[in-house]
Amino acid sequence: MCAMEVRELDLVEMSSIIQSKVVLEVSNQIQSLLTSLETTTLDIAITGESGAGKSTFVNAMRGLGDEEPGCAKTGVTETTMQTTGYIHPKLPTVQLWDLPGIGTPNFQADQYLQQVNFERYDFYIVLASERFKENHASLARSIRAMNKNFYFVRSKIDRDVEACKRRKKTLFSEEQVLDEIRQDCISSLEKAGVEDPKVFLLSNFELHKYDFQKLHNMLVDDLTGQKRHVLLLSLPNITTEVIEKKKESLKRHVWKKALSTCIISVLPNHPVDCNIPMLMETLQSYQRNFGLDDESLLALSRKTNNTPYSLKAQIQSMLGKDLSEHKVQTVLRDGAKSGQMVAGLVGTRVPILSHVIAGGISFVAAYTLLNRALDDFSQDTQRVLKAAFDEDEVGISQQYEVPDPGYFYFD
Repeated sequence: MCAMEVRELDLVEMSSIIQSKVVLEVSNQIQSLLTSLETTTLDIAITGESGAGKSTFVNAMRGLGDEEPGCAKTGVTETTMQTTGYIHPKLPTVQLWDLPGIGTPNFQADQYLQQVNFERYDFYIVLASERFKENHASLARSIRAMNKNFYFVRSKIDRDVEACKRRKKTLFSEEQVLDEIRQDCISSLEKAGVEDPKVFLLSNFELHKYDFQKLHNMLVDDLTGQKRHVLLLSLPNITTEVIEKKKESLKRHVWKKALSTCIISVLPNHPVDCNIPMLMETLQSYQRNFGLDDESLLALSRKTNNTPYSLKAQIQSMLGKDLSEHKVQTVLRDGAKSGQMVAGLVGTRVPILSHVIAGGISFVAAYTLLNRALDDFSQDTQRVLKAAFDEDEVGISQQYEVPDPGYFYFD
């Protein structure tokens, strides 16, 4: 045998060692990215004067009613006497902080931020149920001085609209009433020295109405990176735009989930058949994100006087109806057959991925499965909301287009 000739056995061994090192390195990097994403914290401060509805707002933003387990205590008098953090029921890294009312004897505006540990929060939402006053303006100036974002929310707007409707039965215009309230709030804050105040009109009991979408858009625009993603996942599913943005944010991380699922079972000390349970865990988290799990549907039924059965009947996707391992395997097989465009692109751009197959599951099949599940779940959620609210404000569209399988999210 020629000294320069390499044995076939040596080639196989070298290939195995090199491939294992590459796979391990890639797996560790992907897992680090996913862990960072899942551990990113978001702390939101809810403040304002006593009686402004802070606790009810905290509950509404967490998708809870005022009488559900884990809700913030509410009442007609000041109920928040100390800073209290409430963990999001579906995202444990997100906390909404119900701060004591400003201007009360125990919490004066000039000392307020120090008393509530102001450095802890990512941004502030300042509530008022009537006019904004000097206390609100003073607090805003202090928040701005420490380079934190703040947003003014005029709460209980549904109450004001109904009062105007009773007083002006024939001349009532909701749009005019809302514009007058908004301009009055802005004027009051400007007179108190707040430059270009952003005011949002909300009802804690009807978040899908009024200015919630505008507030949502500004919060998302003002955050970056992983905190923006976490905020999107934490917001209640109440408008089509929220649902679509949540879906697109999740899609930016599908490739990481798919790759992690496929490679982990070829690594040492991992069972070879662990990828189906991992996919199930990811899909179940998607279900919770879109409010399609049984607990979320039950909570929505209580708020909207629907039955859980009638809401669940709006779910039409295969995995939405039956999220089982058998169904997942069926969709995986279909995804493997229809994913040639994705496979071709993956093979050209990232050749190593075209060979990643673990437990009979390819990266392309897992990637296709998760993308389609997000499309299907978002459509299911829109149908559920339309049935729950039966109102045009939800803005649900029944149109559905299958995404181009060749489009590859690689962020």
